[in-house]
Amino acid sequence: MLSYFLAVLAACANAASSVLQRKANREIPQNENLSWRLIQSLLHKPVWFGGILAVTVGFLFQASALGVGELAVVEPILVLELPLTLILASRVFGSTMGWREWASTLAMTAGLAGLLYFLAPAPGASDNVEPYVWLIGIGVNLAVVGALVGWGRQGPAGPGGGGRVSSSHQAALFGIAAGAAFGLTAALMKGMTTHFSNGFGALFTNWQIYAMVATGVLGIFLVQSALNAGRLIAAQPGLTLSDPIVSILWGVLAFHEKVRGGTLNLLLAALSTVLMAAAVVALARSPVLADDHRKGARDQPGRPQQEPQQGGQPQSESPHPARS
Repeated sequence: MLSYFLAVLAACANAASSVLQRKANREIPQNENLSWRLIQSLLHKPVWFGGILAVTVGFLFQASALGVGELAVVEPILVLELPLTLILASRVFGSTMGWREWASTLAMTAGLAGLLYFLAPAPGASDNVEPYVWLIGIGVNLAVVGALVGWGRQGPAGPGGGGRVSSSHQAALFGIAAGAAFGLTAALMKGMTTHFSNGFGALFTNWQIYAMVATGVLGIFLVQSALNAGRLIAAQPGLTLSDPIVSILWGVLAFHEKVRGGTLNLLLAALSTVLMAAAVVALARSPVLADDHRKGARDQPGRPQQEPQQGGQPQSESPHPARS
């Protein structure tokens, strides 16, 4: 039960991080996407430091949860980040949650509970992962991240500057890439926690902690690019879902965590996953996560995400997204 509680706290911290980082990214031109200029601009935004502090706290809660629980149990709970993001965004951006948001939140919770119940993940051999498994797994994981980033660079935001992918799709692709990087970070974090019993100093003599920091930084960088390329409504679903999916694959394939067998259990687990994914899509389309209402503004490269209205006042977050 402690791992469940810590995972929920991690989801809360991640939700706060998403909203604060998006708030910081809204006024930065898209042509700084996927470059260190974006980070330099964000360094002048105090709210961004709040987002980084929140994600750091989330990592600490996540590491604590993985220290006492299984990867295939802890990571799916982080999907709760999306409804928590929705609730917080409604307060920060001045919109309200309706029946669709609350119903989708309940459906997501039910799907998550069903997935954990029907799979019933059991402990594996997280302290006995062969070096070649780490090498292959990390290589495949990073290749997927690289392919998604390469695809996303064809969009209008950033140095790629192409037009084959809309900015919303670009934000979604960078969000999925960031989630996949965080899934790898979680796997490395799980590998690192196996050394807790050898004392705190032993953590710094193992390679996992340094690889974890590197992939964590990569994930944070990609999150900035996702939140700068398009709206939170576009970036959040892929970020929310890809992290636990990648983590579960690591848990089952690398750490040999056991899941409950049987055709009926696997079918019910699949149905629970579909319910959870449908709820994520419904929540992600909520007007609460929309942060502009000028038609086509989000798809114009090189423009700030927030423009002044007549009279020079900045636009506020609108609960009604533009539809193209």
